Amino acid sequence: MLKRLLLATAVIGAVAGLAVPSADASRNMLVGIYDEPSTIGRPNWAFPRYKTLRVKVLRVNLYWGDVLGVANGRRPAQPTNPADPAYNWFFYDRTVMQAKANGIQMVFSILWTPRWAGPRRNAAPRRMADLRNFAIAAAKRYTGSYQPIPDAKPLPSVRYWMAWNEPNNPVFLSPQFRRVGSRYVTESPRIYSQMCNAIYSGVKTVRSANKIACGVTAPRGNNSARSSRPSISPIFFAKGMRTWRARYDAYAHHPYYGNRLETPTSRPTTKGSTAVLLGNIDDLARVIGNRRLWITEYGYQTPPDKIFGVSFQQQASYVSQSFAIARRHPRIDMMLWFLLRDDPRIGNGWQSGFFRFNNSKKPSYNAFLRVRK
Repeated sequence: MLKRLLLATAVIGAVAGLAVPSADASRNMLVGIYDEPSTIGRPNWAFPRYKTLRVKVLRVNLYWGDVLGVANGRRPAQPTNPADPAYNWFFYDRTVMQAKANGIQMVFSILWTPRWAGPRRNAAPRRMADLRNFAIAAAKRYTGSYQPIPDAKPLPSVRYWMAWNEPNNPVFLSPQFRRVGSRYVTESPRIYSQMCNAIYSGVKTVRSANKIACGVTAPRGNNSARSSRPSISPIFFAKGMRTWRARYDAYAHHPYYGNRLETPTSRPTTKGSTAVLLGNIDDLARVIGNRRLWITEYGYQTPPDKIFGVSFQQQASYVSQSFAIARRHPRIDMMLWFLLRDDPRIGNGWQSGFFRFNNSKKPSYNAFLRVRK
């Protein structure tokens, strides 16, 4: 995730306590990492390190469209059949097999609309049935019993699924608002709820025990249709999903910090803010009812980032603190740190990994090891 996507609205930090009952804490919380460039782009380097770090779950976007899209070329003739020749599952088959060999479970987040299904990758498909059919095909392929070729070893199962990424951000889903006469109304919660339901229905049709998370929201939004980049805050977005009757097992969220003064316990300090950081995650929990919570991106940057980077020791401390907060929370079932290895792009990329780009370890590496104990 790029800085310019994450930090659309600056929030001045303040430290506050997070009171969460510990008796019902998520003792079996899944701890993992989200680093697609390493997982898909450098698997022979990444997976031995995932194993050493005792990572239990990895997130990867399962691209429906775009460059790595399973169905980017043409419309499949048999869209619910994972063997349809229009589908190309190469990267994802390889990833689930490597994950299985290292004792890791996968989380697949279905993302991007192919050209034949919609006007652009960050728009909803013209027919939700197309998205549902792809979800069915994907869930069939990763049931744990699907054989890609006769007599071959079945592909590993994938139990955890997500619908899209940060749909409250116009980079990932557009439009965010719709004009009705002289006023604007929110549009992305309505569109996204249909997409969430299509993926939920498709995945559950294949295996009802699969778990599907929707929301997958960015931490902030300006709630301004007339801004240069209109977005919707997670509280308003989650309320919109409730209005449009989105179905899901867990609500996924990315409670990133907004400036280097914010700690994992910080809360938004702007009056009336509907942002959701880790320090006020209960504000979101109250909106979603009794559903579970997944933290599917979280992290703190270090040098060489000069704007949002904290010290290496601070990052290590925040790793310990943030996972302890999540583990104490009775509703959080999963928490994923963003990046194993720093992005080489200073300014646009993120430097929140446990390894610098030169592959040397940061103190946060050992902090994450202790989290896994």
